[in-house]
Amino acid sequence: MINHLLTAALVILSLAVFGCMYRLVKGPSMADRIAALDTIGINLLSMIAVICMLFRTSVYFDIILMIGILTFIGTTAFARFIERGDVIEHGNDERNR
Repeated sequence: MINHLLTAALVILSLAVFGCMYRLVKGPSMADRIAALDTIGINLLSMIAVICMLFRTSVYFDIILMIGILTFIGTTAFARFIERGDVIEHGNDERNR
C-alpha cells in the first residue's frame, strides 16, 4: 500500500514540476520566474526524498542536502539581483560611489 502512495506522490510532484516549468517560461515578471525556479528546486528535493523512501535507502541524502543548499543560494542571488541590479558589490568606500 505504501508503495502505491509513494508512486502517487512522485506523479503529483512531477506534475507540479511541469506546472512550474510553464510558469518559468511564461511568467509575467522576473519575480514569478524566480519563485517558479525555487519551487522546482524544492519539488526535485521532495522527489528525491520520496525515491529514498520508495527504495528504502539513505544513499541520496547528500544529494538532497546539496540541492537544498544550491536552491537557497540561487534564490538569494536572484532576489539580490532584482533588488539591487548587482549580485556582488565591489567595494564599500566612498570613492566607488
